[in-house]
Amino acid sequence: MSVFSSVLRFLSLAALLLLLAPAAQAQGGRRAQRLGQLENAKIAFITNRVSLTQEQAQKFWPLYNEFSDRRRELNRSGRLLRRDITEGMTDQQLRENFTQSFNTRQQELNLEKEYFEKFQKVISLRQVAQLFQAERDFTKEVIRRVAGGGGGAGQAGIGND
Repeated sequence: MSVFSSVLRFLSLAALLLLLAPAAQAQGGRRAQRLGQLENAKIAFITNRVSLTQEQAQKFWPLYNEFSDRRRELNRSGRLLRRDITEGMTDQQLRENFTQSFNTRQQELNLEKEYFEKFQKVISLRQVAQLFQAERDFTKEVIRRVAGGGGGAGQAGIGND
């Protein structure tokens, strides 16, 4: 493992641990700061896992950020639809809600397919596969740590390949 890789791993772990500290309950600017730290940890994690060169990173990150923004908006729409289901809804309203939810999920799939093609124009197919795996691994690690299963960098997770 290179020194650069080790430093990235350490920084990503440190940023994540700062985010998940008890002070994470703070409101306003502190919350935004914590979210920024989490985003920085994710960037370091993905950059390391996908082994992006500097040239690739310059082309990849703007594209990935665009993808993430669009995906986040679709996820938000889906959450709102699921939250809107109430006991007082008619069958027709429930049907419309489900139809909208299915449409949103289809849009998410279409978005992934679209960016799968776009990503291959700036990184290799193998790196695209590593990207999607790295996203899943990062999410699992954050959930594990939030749920109280945290641990040091020596355990399976953010600090390891």
